[in-house]
Amino acid sequence: MESILAIGLILGFMGFLLLGMQVGIGIAVAGFIFGWMGFGDFLFNLAPARIYGVVTKYEFMAIPLFIFMGVMLEKSRAAEDMLEVVGRFSGRLNGGMAIALIVVGVLMGASTGIVGATVVTLTLLTMPVLLRRGYDGGIAAGAICASGTLGQIIPPSLVLILLADIMGESVGTLFAAAMMPGLMLAGFYIVFIVILGKIRPDMVPALPEQERGEITGWPLALQAIKALAPPLILVGGVLGSIIGGFAAPTEAASVGAVFSILIAAIYGRLTLPMIWEASQSTLRISAMIFFILVASQVFSIAFRGLHGEDLVKDMLAVLPGGETGALIFLMLLLFILGFFLEWIEISYIALPLLLPFFQAQGTDMIWLATLIALNLQTSFLTPPFGWALFFLKGAAPPGVSTSMIYRGVLPFIGIQAVALVLLFCVPSIATWLPQAIGW
Repeated sequence: MESILAIGLILGFMGFLLLGMQVGIGIAVAGFIFGWMGFGDFLFNLAPARIYGVVTKYEFMAIPLFIFMGVMLEKSRAAEDMLEVVGRFSGRLNGGMAIALIVVGVLMGASTGIVGATVVTLTLLTMPVLLRRGYDGGIAAGAICASGTLGQIIPPSLVLILLADIMGESVGTLFAAAMMPGLMLAGFYIVFIVILGKIRPDMVPALPEQERGEITGWPLALQAIKALAPPLILVGGVLGSIIGGFAAPTEAASVGAVFSILIAAIYGRLTLPMIWEASQSTLRISAMIFFILVASQVFSIAFRGLHGEDLVKDMLAVLPGGETGALIFLMLLLFILGFFLEWIEISYIALPLLLPFFQAQGTDMIWLATLIALNLQTSFLTPPFGWALFFLKGAAPPGVSTSMIYRGVLPFIGIQAVALVLLFCVPSIATWLPQAIGW
C-alpha cells in the first residue's frame, strides 16, 4: 500500500504540473494529500520542524546575498563595458564577437550567476549587432544562450550552493570541484566557434576594422583594465576566500554584495533607484527559491514516510551495470527532466529520491555533484521549455524566430553532452582541485 501511495505521490505532483499549478504549490499539495493518506495527521506534526530548519539554515543566507551581488552588477552595466573591450580584442577573428560573448559569459557567470539577467543583457547588447554584421541567426542565438548559462556551473553558483545542502558537502568544496569543468565547457564553446570560423566564415564573419573602434595600444589596454579589473577582483576575492577556507560562503557573499555596490559607484552608475530596483529583484528571486525549498520539505517527508526511498533503491538495484548503470540512468533522467522542469525543481524533487542509493554505494559525492550541476545546466538550453530560450526570445529583435533559436542551441547542447561524458569518464577533472587544496 505504501509503495502505491509513493508512486501516486510522484504521479500526483506531475499531474498538478500538467494542470498548470505552480511548482511550489503543487509539490506541497501532493505531499500533504498522499502523506495524510499514508500516515494521517503525523505529517502535520513533522512539517513545521523541517520548514523551520530550512528557513533558519545559516548557509542559505548566502543565497540572497549572491543574488543581490549579481543584480547590482547587471544593473551597473558591467557586461556592456566588458563586451565592448573584449570585442575590440577579438573582433578581427572569424567568430570573434561570439568568442567575446563566451568570455563575458564566463565573467558574468562568475560574478552574477543569474541566467535570466545575463541572457537578456547579452541579447540586447549583441544580437542586433551580430545580425547586422552577417552572423547566422541560429549561431548567434546559441552562443548567447550557452554563454549566458555558464553561471550555473561556474562558481559562485546557486545550483552549487543548493547541491551542497542536498548532498551534505561544503559549498567551498563544490565551488573548487566545479571550477575546472566550468572553464573546460567554456573552452569547448570557444573551440567550436574557432573551428566554425575556419569552416564556415560566412556564418561567423570577422568585424570590419572600422567597427572595432579607433582606440588601440595603451589606451585600449587601460580601457580593458577599467572594464575588467573590478569584476575580476570581485570574483577572485569571493571565490578565493571561500575555496581557500578564509571565509564562509555567507561571509564572502556579504563582502561581494558590498563590493558590487562599490563597483557600481566606480562606474558612476550608483543611484538610489538602482539600489531599490536591485533590492526588489533580489527579494523576488529569493522568495521564489525559498518557497520551493519550503514546499519541497512536505514532499520529502511524505515520500520518506511512505518508504519511497526503498522503492527507488530496489528500482536502481535491478538496473544492469550496477553503480555505473545507475549513474547513467540518473544522468539520462536529469537530462530528460530538463526539457520540462527548472533546475531547482529537479534538485529538490528528483535528487533526494535517488541520492540515498549512491551514498550507500560509496559514490564520490563531490564528483557526482559536479556531474549533476553540469547536467542541470542543459535544462536552460533544451527545447521546448529551456528558460534561456524564453529569455532570449523575449529580448531578441522581431526577426529572430523560435525555430532559429532551437536550431542554434543544438550544437551547444551537443558540446555540453561531450563535456558531461568526458567528466563522467575522467572524474579527476572535478576532484583534483579540492584534493590539491586539502578539502
